[in-house]
Amino acid sequence: MILFYSELFSLCLYVFFSICLCSLILFFSYRLSSYSPDTEKVSAYECGFDPYEDSRNNFDVRFYLVAILFILFDLEAVFFYPWCIILSFLNDSAFWGMFDFILELGIGFIYAWEIGALEWR
Repeated sequence: MILFYSELFSLCLYVFFSICLCSLILFFSYRLSSYSPDTEKVSAYECGFDPYEDSRNNFDVRFYLVAILFILFDLEAVFFYPWCIILSFLNDSAFWGMFDFILELGIGFIYAWEIGALEWR
């Protein structure tokens, strides 16, 4: 029971110092920064061009498709790091399960490539 309270105290102390540090950083960022808006700072930035159209225009669907595919393949790569670290401790089913995951990821990539989802026209 004493060990539980010791660990709980450490956790509460950690949370308390984290909140204090975040509050301190936020306070000093507002106190020490200068706020001087001008037209150049508050204008919309569109790839170095001046904004020339209404901001409510529709984007091309390919933009969203490429963005979603990027996020998908980027997040799937996160699974590789822990798998590589514990690879020597895995049994056969875990190894072949990850092999199946890599195979399905590769098939998805080839499919996206074949239908032209990665081409920007």
